[in-house]
Amino acid sequence: MMKKVLPIVELTLEKIVGGGQTLGSLDYGKKAFVWGGLPGEKVSVQLTKKKSSLVEGIVVEVLEPSADRVTPVDEDSYLSTSPWQIMNFEREQHYKSALIEEAFELHDIVLPEKIEAYSDGREMGYRNKLEFSWWWDKEAGQLDLAFFRRGTHGKIPVQGSSLADPKINEAAHRIRDTLRNREVQAYLLKTLLIRSNRAGDVVAQLYVKDEMFDAFTEQELRDFDIAGFELIFSNPKSPASVITKRLQAWGETSLTDTILDVPFTYAVEGFFQINLPVYEQALRDMHEWVPADKPAVDLYSGVGTIGLTIGGDHITMVEINEHAVREMERNITALQREQAAKAILAPSETALEHITSDATIIVDPPRAGLHEDVVTKLREATPDRIVYLSCNPVTQARDVALLCADNAYGIRAHRGYNFFPRTPHIEHLIVLDRIPTAH
Repeated sequence: MMKKVLPIVELTLEKIVGGGQTLGSLDYGKKAFVWGGLPGEKVSVQLTKKKSSLVEGIVVEVLEPSADRVTPVDEDSYLSTSPWQIMNFEREQHYKSALIEEAFELHDIVLPEKIEAYSDGREMGYRNKLEFSWWWDKEAGQLDLAFFRRGTHGKIPVQGSSLADPKINEAAHRIRDTLRNREVQAYLLKTLLIRSNRAGDVVAQLYVKDEMFDAFTEQELRDFDIAGFELIFSNPKSPASVITKRLQAWGETSLTDTILDVPFTYAVEGFFQINLPVYEQALRDMHEWVPADKPAVDLYSGVGTIGLTIGGDHITMVEINEHAVREMERNITALQREQAAKAILAPSETALEHITSDATIIVDPPRAGLHEDVVTKLREATPDRIVYLSCNPVTQARDVALLCADNAYGIRAHRGYNFFPRTPHIEHLIVLDRIPTAH
């Protein structure tokens, strides 16, 4: 059965909403959430999804452009990676601040200070990690790098992304060219994951669907001109690039970076911050609110980049991912912090005994926000201070409203961060202090 092709419609866009799309309305009132358009623009939109209460789509023609519109650097692929390339950077900063404010207003919370989204001014070349898919060009009979098209399951061939460290794009081309020389077709490949560090080292992982995929020769590996490489078989039944079996390893297969003068080693496939200079500013801001003379607990701690830089001499770090905890433990040992730092492998919601009234609690949860059991425990233990860094102000505002209920906590400080320029993603820091109970 053929999938029904949805129509192209004309509409005028109204405002940017929390997910990063721009909102408009169809003639009969149904809301349209659109990528590729700006507020005030009249556009033609190819609908990609139709639901009972809304539609989604992508702009195919701008009929009346906004004064804020600029030509995207990656004209063919910006929607896949960075859909806000179409607006000038000043407006991006404005919209990110406005979305933070809107998220808190939904919970009747007025943030006490002017909202800003800190940026170091770097719009492109900041990403230290990029994941490519693959495309087979039938006309040319050759392999290409690719990204997924936003709003569809299709792909678009690319040369790279302007958001990435140029060394990542260059390494991707060399690996692609080697695969072309081998006449490898796209259906055998899953993804290519490449990371770089600030020293200029690059490590790559090629995920393939065939466990019998031929290993690369020493000369081929040297031609990649990178620090390290892994060939990885990933179960083709899984859509994600999961490691089923490591088939080949060459060179240095992990990377080391320094954050606030603290060195960290991490795996290519592991979690590590994408934009280190802006992350460091967030850490400096957080550090002001973490007393050195008190124990601290770092929940959702990843490889420990918060706890091991600003957590002081008595830090407990809780993380659910066993690979991240392994890296964390390795970093604790390398830093000779065994007496001061403890790594706990557990979901934060099952490690509630570490949330105590005498500790400063630091949380950096995933986009879903704090688990309800964590919120409940924080309300029960009432630590003097909670330092909450979030990648989703919408769920952060929900959690802050729950924590501040009954006048239990008040907002001491807050600040936004543009970790991901030219995208809708926003990070936001909230510092909550316990309000003493009157007797």
